[in-house]
Amino acid sequence: MCGIVAASARRDVVSTLFDGLKALEYRGYDSAGVCVLQDGVLARLRAAGKVRELEALQARAPVHGSSGIAHTRWATHGAPNTANAHPHVSNERIALVHNGIIENHAALREELTAAGYRFSSQTDTEVVAHLIDHAIAAGASLREAVLAAVARLHGAYAIAVMNRDEPGRIVGARRGSPLVLGVGDGEHFLGSDVQALIRHTNRFIYLEEGDVVQIDQDHYAICDAAGQPVERPLRRSELSADAVERGEYRHYMLKEIFEQPRALADTLEGRISDDHVLPNIFGVDADALLGRVRHVQIVACGTSFHAGLVARYWLEGIAGIPCSVEVASEYRYRRVVVPPGTLFLAVSQSGETADTLAALRDGRKRGYLGSLAICNVPESSLVRESDLVLMTRAGPEIGVASTKAFTTQLAALALLTVELARLNGIDAGRCAQLVRELATLPRVVGETLELEPRIAQLAERFVARQHALFLGRGVHYPVALEGALKLKEISYIHAEGYAAGELKHGPLALVDADMPVIAVAPNNQLLEKLKSNLEEVRARGGELFVFADTDAAVEHPDARGAVLKVASGGNFIAPAVFTVPLQMLAYHVAVLRGTDVDQPRNLAKSVTVE
Repeated sequence: MCGIVAASARRDVVSTLFDGLKALEYRGYDSAGVCVLQDGVLARLRAAGKVRELEALQARAPVHGSSGIAHTRWATHGAPNTANAHPHVSNERIALVHNGIIENHAALREELTAAGYRFSSQTDTEVVAHLIDHAIAAGASLREAVLAAVARLHGAYAIAVMNRDEPGRIVGARRGSPLVLGVGDGEHFLGSDVQALIRHTNRFIYLEEGDVVQIDQDHYAICDAAGQPVERPLRRSELSADAVERGEYRHYMLKEIFEQPRALADTLEGRISDDHVLPNIFGVDADALLGRVRHVQIVACGTSFHAGLVARYWLEGIAGIPCSVEVASEYRYRRVVVPPGTLFLAVSQSGETADTLAALRDGRKRGYLGSLAICNVPESSLVRESDLVLMTRAGPEIGVASTKAFTTQLAALALLTVELARLNGIDAGRCAQLVRELATLPRVVGETLELEPRIAQLAERFVARQHALFLGRGVHYPVALEGALKLKEISYIHAEGYAAGELKHGPLALVDADMPVIAVAPNNQLLEKLKSNLEEVRARGGELFVFADTDAAVEHPDARGAVLKVASGGNFIAPAVFTVPLQMLAYHVAVLRGTDVDQPRNLAKSVTVE
């Protein structure tokens, strides 16, 4: 949520700022703005809505400058309108953009109002601009003013600030929200992530908690929260500009669905041999820690939480290790009992999810054996702060509704399951069988994608519906939850996922001819139980859509509903495989309903504030 871009160069940076804003659209936002220093004056454009609205303003009344800041805002304090859009300006001297939440903004607002400042927005951000201006009025430089201001802030922030009287200079700071420095030749940049800047440089410095950075055309300097100079490693990104382009696909989500075979292959590459998981894939000497694991605590949010629920079935059923799974926002605020030998496992696509990151930090105080992060973003806060790490290698995921991030998380969790099972004494033959099945996952998912034309036809039968029920049993109950989440996220159809055995405990009351029921039917020991549940739906006149394993004897006796056969590839990898047709169903229903598939309303890709 929210996105920052800033640039200082020997050229006009407006196109760079707009490029960055477009690259950050995936994060979710409801207004956008840009400010540049033009002929000694802060020239600002702001618009409610999408970046294209801001581009229209630029076309009508263009601004130009060699240094500037830009922002996409996701409303937290104040309505999503032009007055609340960033950048915010103080005394026509300071311009500022901000990600995060300032928790003590009300007290600061009162203080600044008493000092003569007048507020033009309802945001928490404007107080930061006035705080910085107040320090500059007392004789501080921009960097000194930022250091003084952030020392008074409670909450999370990443900011980029310009001072009219220090041309070409931009100062950034971060605590709790990500900010990256892009290093160029005769130009430097700040951004919320590398995707905002990759068109202009592949050299980056990931700022750490409390860092303050000053950039101009030819130099940059970083200091810590106390103002002491610090060095941070310069890294080259392997991300290409093409990786964040939509290419021939109508939407990023569709592109990312079809990228799953490659992403899964990349996640498994170099990590498995013919019959075992290769050593040290979780970090050097990881076996020393993993060999002591007697319990696993998984903490995650949203889709990553569903991946964790699948892993619980695997870890307990295959590795014989007790596992708890909890939503990070709930975990943070309750008293947790930590059994001896518990591994803290955090799962996050971005590695900057606020609740998950805070849970990891809180977990350090609770006596865990150690921490492991499963994440898609190298150099993210979650990766840097965990003892062990396994990267998912999904590549950039732009669509808000997660697809390839979920299946690659499952692949990573499967690797962990096999390794913990080995360390826990699983039979070597069983271990080899699991590894061989896991190795087929990219191919099987690729074959599943060939079902798209039939799924697109099924989607037509959902367009006019307002509700849907997803059913699964055992390890496929979380798959049902994830299928329901995808449909509600992007099509705005109310959808619920249920354990099929719970039908008679409430959901069956909802089933009628207008309630489509989607079921996942793998060929496992629960199939007959599931078929009984499906008969309960049919008996109430429900329209039943079953994604059934090719080896599962599931037929449809009437013209209503449908059975679509899916080759699962085996019970171990089946959760990842059955997820794919549910993703495609949600996608095609959303397209037919005309919703914004890649940027659904009210949602953000990376939830970096509570």
